[in-house]
Amino acid sequence: MSHGITLSIVIPAFNEAGRLEATLDRITSFLAREPAWRPAEIIVVDDGSSDLTAEIARSHDGGESVHLEVAAHPKNRGKGAAVRTGFSRSSGGWVLLTDADMSAPIEDLDVLAAVADSSALAVGSRAVNRNLVTHRQPLHRDLMGRTFNLAIRALGLTRLGDTQCGFKLFPGDLARSLAAIQKLDGFAFDVELLVLARHWGYRIHEVGVHWQHVEASRVMAIRHSSQMLRDALKLWWWRGTHKL
Repeated sequence: MSHGITLSIVIPAFNEAGRLEATLDRITSFLAREPAWRPAEIIVVDDGSSDLTAEIARSHDGGESVHLEVAAHPKNRGKGAAVRTGFSRSSGGWVLLTDADMSAPIEDLDVLAAVADSSALAVGSRAVNRNLVTHRQPLHRDLMGRTFNLAIRALGLTRLGDTQCGFKLFPGDLARSLAAIQKLDGFAFDVELLVLARHWGYRIHEVGVHWQHVEASRVMAIRHSSQMLRDALKLWWWRGTHKL
């Protein structure tokens, strides 16, 4: 299974024992119906969980054409670090980043694939068509996301309406190249990946996907919003010093 992988699915996971099994079942059922995406691999990155996240992932049977790998951080390092680990371990021609809570359904993978190619990645978005959002975030979370997006647009880091939706499809070589140099461990890692990809000449397509808010989010509004803004300023400074 180490050669000829069509799709690598990277799932960063922190204390996801309560919902990871259902997510893996849904992904493997989807892959069983979609031979064009097989052989595939699922890479679960347990980011220092204190529950049975890793054990549940290891016990999952993906079937003959789906290899499952579990990478475990000894302590919690952040979603950006988990994604970096998952991308670096991938071997697929395509790499899909998806959240463990399945806020965006795996079935929308084909929506991303319709616009992605070897020189373009596809970014799932809640901003393109808000009618696709069936269960909205709490107001404070929505305001936090919109404020962050306004900030990074004002800094000139992106023109996208939504950088933080956890559903993105990358050409495999790009994902592994990004993993080799991406630095941010926190939630602003998405912006860093997009800034780097654009700097390397890749086109970025923002695509509306179905999305629903799932309770028990790992985002802490005050702590993580300040961290994200701080990291965005780091990216702005880095982009300026490198004349991007």
